[in-house]
Amino acid sequence: MNEETLNRAQWKDNVILVDADYVDKVAFNLIVNFERMIGRRIPQADMAKWLECVALDGGLKPLDDSSLTSIQVVLIHQKQQMENFQPFAFTDLDGQAFKGPLGEFQISCVPVEKMVTAADLFVDSMQIICNSGDVKRVMVIPDADHIYNNVRAGLRHVDDDKHITVFAMQPMEGGNFRQEILGYSLMAALGIRADEIK
Repeated sequence: MNEETLNRAQWKDNVILVDADYVDKVAFNLIVNFERMIGRRIPQADMAKWLECVALDGGLKPLDDSSLTSIQVVLIHQKQQMENFQPFAFTDLDGQAFKGPLGEFQISCVPVEKMVTAADLFVDSMQIICNSGDVKRVMVIPDADHIYNNVRAGLRHVDDDKHITVFAMQPMEGGNFRQEILGYSLMAALGIRADEIK
């Protein structure tokens, strides 16, 4: 999937939009800090577990028949791979899918091309997804340190019937959407247990 394809895509009810480079950087910072804090090696984050945690934080619930639910995952990236996730190469992730208790997750990787900045591609993609009549729930994981205001402005006119959740490392100001703390899902994917944190 590339930027042009985003405009023509047939979207599912549930979409997770990720700035993959940012999430990889946050995972690295968590690994470094928690290895010192809890005194053990922390493995790379489990991509499938992380996406399931994001979906749960975004309001998805397990169904008796999880085959009824599809979750599209769009990873926007500039680098060739994620250093702190498993699997890590975007070429290995693109077009892949996995099933879990919440449904089937279908992954697409969208590289940032020279004609657009990563920030513009992310916000444009978010607006395309949110304006699709097919989409009911969107989980947005932006580089909140740098483009949060653009994300908040881009979501200002989204229909009230859409269920939007924005993830950041700390509570952010305002917006007509739910917010969740990104660190919780990443800690779960990294295998950091609550009882290890003093």
